[in-house]
Amino acid sequence: MKQVVFYETGLPQEVLKLEEAPMPQPKPHELRVKVTARNINPSDIMFVRGMYGISPKFPSSAGFEAVGEVDLSDERYTHKVGERVIFTAIGTWKEYVCIPAEMAVPVPEGMSDDVACQVFINPLTAYGMLETSGLRSGDWLLVTAGASAFGKLAIQLAKAKGIQVACTVRREEQKSMLEDLGADLVINTEVEKLQKVIMEKTGQGVDVVFDAVGGLLGAKALACLKNKGKMMVFGLLSLENIPLNSGLMIFKDLKIEGFWLTSWMGNLSPEEKQKAFKTVFTHLMSQQIKLDIEAKYPLEEFQKAIEQYEQGGRNGKIILTS
Repeated sequence: MKQVVFYETGLPQEVLKLEEAPMPQPKPHELRVKVTARNINPSDIMFVRGMYGISPKFPSSAGFEAVGEVDLSDERYTHKVGERVIFTAIGTWKEYVCIPAEMAVPVPEGMSDDVACQVFINPLTAYGMLETSGLRSGDWLLVTAGASAFGKLAIQLAKAKGIQVACTVRREEQKSMLEDLGADLVINTEVEKLQKVIMEKTGQGVDVVFDAVGGLLGAKALACLKNKGKMMVFGLLSLENIPLNSGLMIFKDLKIEGFWLTSWMGNLSPEEKQKAFKTVFTHLMSQQIKLDIEAKYPLEEFQKAIEQYEQGGRNGKIILTS
């Protein structure tokens, strides 16, 4: 089978390579899945660069999220051969992956591979962060990198709960796109002062910030919180840590907390997990929530896919197909 692997951390364009490998053999409790689509997430790139929360064991494949068809079932025949399943694993940029049967989620009837390969990380992160944020109808949420896949999902899910949403962009033409999705306030941080606009439009500031960027923008977003506000940090697109203003945190009684989907999912009961998936699937299947695709490439053309992923101004996901 074909697989994209790396033997040391570094820039994906430099360390990733396509190789032939033996067909993996599942353990009794595992399924073997023929992968049909995977999307490229920021976490995939950070993992390859050695900047993610878990470290690769070499040689390692890239990618955490995918959809595929069951090629071999487990010893209990939990899933039928040919059944389409959604899953997460360390290393999905390969033709076949073995995963624990309990980790596979059946694809809802009528859901395309383009959508199915995206339903774990961004939709569930947006859902989980909203669930734990304490936000109520009428509250203000600020989302940095609003035009990202996560940002667009967070806007739509928050608006469904009656939450007012502000978000940041770096291109003027992205404003109307996010307003069409329901954003109440879109700030182009290249030409507008974030804190000034937020205070003018909201009065006291926002209740919660979802920050995916870090760095200086993260610090500016922190200053947009009202007294007793909370920042939830879940990404580091800038690759720079947030320079914290201690006085601001003390005198405004602010809170900063991290959010990692893996930890959040691990603390859910089976019933809570089922509710999370059902809620996300319902939104996606009813087309109440929109997922955008920028381009699709076969696995063999992963270098072209990464090159387009790295380009600024994308409005949709890059998909790797088989």
